[in-house]
Amino acid sequence: MRRTGLLSPWGSLLPVLALLLAAAAPPVVAGAACAAGASGAGGRPLSESVQTTRAAAEAILAQSGTEHCLRGKLTNALLGLSKSCEVHGKRSELCVFADRVVVTTGWSVAFMETTARQLLQLSSADPTSPSPAVGRGPQP
Repeated sequence: MRRTGLLSPWGSLLPVLALLLAAAAPPVVAGAACAAGASGAGGRPLSESVQTTRAAAEAILAQSGTEHCLRGKLTNALLGLSKSCEVHGKRSELCVFADRVVVTTGWSVAFMETTARQLLQLSSADPTSPSPAVGRGPQP
């Protein structure tokens, strides 16, 4: 049975158009709705990524948001820092720490707080100087 009407020629194309529009839309990043400024975008200047990471760490310690939002903010900041380190060829202790923590699963609140303290400590040093000895990160 063939449909007639204004939309019938477009009926079979609507799912394709919907997929194309969805593919063109920017991806939704976990925690993005919760925390303005949290971005996992890479390639930014290293100093900007360090500042974003510091802000996320401070938000964790201040408990300024829900656990879910803070986890997203910290995750996005660490991903952005890791990418910036990679793009700019930096292998500081902070960069190595970010790489190691971001792949850890099962982030508890205690893990995020410990990570935040270590990030603030490491980021207060020069993030561009390589470190000969890198310690073990926090455990979930």
